Amino acid sequence: MNEKKAVKAPKKQNFFVRLLTLLATAALVLGALLLVVYRDQLNLDALRRWMAYRDLETSPTGEAAPFTHAGGDQMSVAYLDTGILTASSAGAHYYSFTGQQYAEQVLSLEHPVLTASRKTGVVYDAGGSSLFLYRAGSESPALTLEGGAGLLSARPNDTGWLAVTAQQSGYKGAVTVYDSFGEKVIQISLSSTFVVDAALSPDCRTVAVATMGQEGGAFFSRLLFFPVNQEEPSAQVDLGSTVVLDLDYEQDRVWVLGEDRVVSAAPDGSESATYHLSRNYLKGCSLGGDGFALVLTSRYRMGSATQALVIDASGQAAYTLSLSGQVLDLSAAGNYCALLTGGGLTIYTSDLEPYAALEATQGARHVALSPNGSALLANSQQAWLYIPQ
Repeated sequence: MNEKKAVKAPKKQNFFVRLLTLLATAALVLGALLLVVYRDQLNLDALRRWMAYRDLETSPTGEAAPFTHAGGDQMSVAYLDTGILTASSAGAHYYSFTGQQYAEQVLSLEHPVLTASRKTGVVYDAGGSSLFLYRAGSESPALTLEGGAGLLSARPNDTGWLAVTAQQSGYKGAVTVYDSFGEKVIQISLSSTFVVDAALSPDCRTVAVATMGQEGGAFFSRLLFFPVNQEEPSAQVDLGSTVVLDLDYEQDRVWVLGEDRVVSAAPDGSESATYHLSRNYLKGCSLGGDGFALVLTSRYRMGSATQALVIDASGQAAYTLSLSGQVLDLSAAGNYCALLTGGGLTIYTSDLEPYAALEATQGARHVALSPNGSALLANSQQAWLYIPQ
């Protein structure tokens, strides 16, 4: 009987399988190393920038073609996911990234104010009674406060809801929350303390209200947290004897800028952390970053900023940067921050490490960052995007 023994091919096949596995593993390791080495070029934000601006022509420096905007005195600019919003004494103007005008509101604003989330921009005249809202490439119906109440602040969140702080007859101020359709959700009126500012949580469930008052002859500021379905606060955080200048509500933190401090507080009032400027003077601040505040300070009351600081949620100056030139504008968004000087624009990561730089900025006086690391630049006549390569 002729019996055939098992051939040795399987051993050879196993050798090739092991070899292919080894090569595949080596390729994965090499790919991981390349991702680390070239993370600035291959990170998710670079992909987001490509997706957002793939149809936008840019120069070798990464700049899109400048376009002419309406300009005007007291101008401010904001980056929205769908375009560029400007506000000035001449009104509000909303453009695409190529300069196509989506909407405009031509009117005289004595004290123009522009606030914005990633998707919604709001323009109003401080002390006025009308709000102009812009999102998704169009102008939403304007809101007019009842009784001509004087506007103190208006802040949208990323879902398009709005927290409006205004004067109210018979009270020391009120905060009204509107949904994305402009419908009133709740109005909170206070009679014991003055209402200064307010901001909505990203999930639209809570509104943080900054107040100030006096107790025993001593001045104080306080942060009150109201669920949007009740008119009594669920928590509060004492801010000390400081004047509240700015406010931002993140997912699990509320950031408060005071004249001499930066406060990071938990929405349930369980804890807060404070960074005191001590003997330094506040020269500028942006609360738009994720999990940090960008602050400019100086040892001198007069003159420009001499130091940039990143304040973390624990109330510590986690990173510092000495400054030599005059800072014209600053911005923070996502994991980035930007400083615009007469010598150019530098975009930093949140640890103040340089990420991208542009030397010739065509006389830009304004910068607004996108969370993906790109920057909106504007001078008195033109605006354009800078997209890090």
